[in-house]
Amino acid sequence: MKRLTLLLALCLLAISVSAKIEIKKLEPTNWYVGMKDASLQLMVYGENIGNAEVAINYPNARIDSLVRLESPNYLLIYLNLKGAQAGTMNIDFKLGKQKTTVKYALLDRTMDGEQRKSFDISDVLYMLMPDRFANGNPKNDIIKGMQDRLCSRNEPSLRHGGDIAGIMQHLDYFTDLGVTALWFTPVLENDRPADGGKFSTYHGYATTDYYRVDPRFGTNADYKALIDACHKRGMKVVMDMIFNHCGDYHVWNKDVPSKDWFNNPNYGLQTSYKLTPVLDPYASKVDMAETVDGWFVSSMPDLNHRNPHVMQYLVQNSIWWIETVGIDGIRMDTYPYADRKAMATWMKRIDMEYPNFNTVGETWVTEPAYTAAWQKDSKLSEENSYLKTVMDFAFFDRLSMAKNEETDDWWKGFNRIYNGLCYDYLYANPASVMAFIENHDTDRFLGNGKDTLALKQAYALLLTMNRIPQLYYGTEILMNGTKEVSDGNVRKDFPGGFAGDTANKFTREGRTAEENAMFDWTARLLHWRQGNEVITHGKQTQFIPWHGVYVVARQHNGKNVMTVINGRNAANQMEVKRYAEIIGNHTTARDVTTGKTISLTADVPLSARQAMILEF
Repeated sequence: MKRLTLLLALCLLAISVSAKIEIKKLEPTNWYVGMKDASLQLMVYGENIGNAEVAINYPNARIDSLVRLESPNYLLIYLNLKGAQAGTMNIDFKLGKQKTTVKYALLDRTMDGEQRKSFDISDVLYMLMPDRFANGNPKNDIIKGMQDRLCSRNEPSLRHGGDIAGIMQHLDYFTDLGVTALWFTPVLENDRPADGGKFSTYHGYATTDYYRVDPRFGTNADYKALIDACHKRGMKVVMDMIFNHCGDYHVWNKDVPSKDWFNNPNYGLQTSYKLTPVLDPYASKVDMAETVDGWFVSSMPDLNHRNPHVMQYLVQNSIWWIETVGIDGIRMDTYPYADRKAMATWMKRIDMEYPNFNTVGETWVTEPAYTAAWQKDSKLSEENSYLKTVMDFAFFDRLSMAKNEETDDWWKGFNRIYNGLCYDYLYANPASVMAFIENHDTDRFLGNGKDTLALKQAYALLLTMNRIPQLYYGTEILMNGTKEVSDGNVRKDFPGGFAGDTANKFTREGRTAEENAMFDWTARLLHWRQGNEVITHGKQTQFIPWHGVYVVARQHNGKNVMTVINGRNAANQMEVKRYAEIIGNHTTARDVTTGKTISLTADVPLSARQAMILEF
């Protein structure tokens, strides 16, 4: 009996000695050598891992510090990789008598950071929602083991099944249309159940894994393959990121790393959605706290960017996606809701590693002075944001009113656009402002109608003014809708992208004559814009609307473009003498929208609500 007891004890000891520590997550999943900043934060997650001892033995790699958080299930390892070469680094963990070794890959970068180019005014961004564009692989509509296993096109706020494969299958469509960059709403994992069986996070803004593409969209490899395919066609890809918040089903919200990981844990404060306090010189503390420290919604916990460990994690994540899949830009969601100083530090880090890389921040206030203060090197703010591109909500707001008005001699119609652009002196770089007429958070430009005259005027301005233009998917084939019933009504499925669709709008044969006419008009303008230095480098001159006619001109190296907008619902004319400083001795021009030759020796007749783009 004693011998049996001894044998059992020895067996248990052997099991204890050989037992391995279970590490559930280690992020980033790999890293890259040769970065200008040689530091690396590793976040390790596993039961009681915070009490582990850690050692590495790899040339030119050392542990600078170990940070043990309040939850014993997290451990932050800060490494210094200066001089380290690519290879497999062993990380040894010891917890009591338990041991394990993790093999961690250090990779060479595919190019130096200076070589990475990004989007700018020479591009036209096409925004789409992967779930609503095309379903290329129905097998991933429902993934076993995920929280949300609902997929129904009959419900506007459930997942519809669109994916990366669907986008890949329609790259010819983008090429034919003439856009040069694609912006997808977030593709990262959003693993949470649908509220009430009707409201899912199909939109992608409640991240539950920062290093994994949502399996219902595809894999990380699929995402990279799509980006590579876009690059071969000369198209760029912009990645939508969210630093302000994560999803409530993220492991951080279930097993909180530390009490200061989130602002107002357990949905302790709702944001006011009012962004003005961030720049208001008279802002109260309560207003500021509600804006930046409140949760966006109950399913999106507000991350505390004043915690340096949180911010380091997010900064590294953005760099990892740049290096791993080769994205060409970032669109940062809810930019002013996050901590201003922390975001500026992120932008400086990105600019240090990738001086030619661009990020656009969502800054949803409709006053130009507010937006301008967020742009890099703005003289309107004592704090430099280092954010190169901001979104022009002022243009969107004014155009939304102007399209429903006749242009008078003072304030209405296209006077609103004139009176907005005249404040461009506020911007450090107007050419690095992103303009748009609609997006996934607004009513579609066409509302519930199909006013192609108004749409052509909007596109004519958007694609020729001193801005980076962004389009929203489907408007070129007259997709419409408003949010009065549901956000899903402005995020409809692209017809032809899903099994059972009665028409395939990706093809000429599937579109109506009216839809083909709008597609062709848009494509003609987009292809003309590609590589057009008058638009990308030209001096801009705008004329106060005169008798209902609004003119914006661009000039470069002896070439001229005049965008002419008749803001009246009746026939009108452009009085040639008024624009002599642009026209000079030219007697004819070509209308880009029609290809017709226009005489400049007499006043140019304009039909009701006509848009004309003259080049000479």
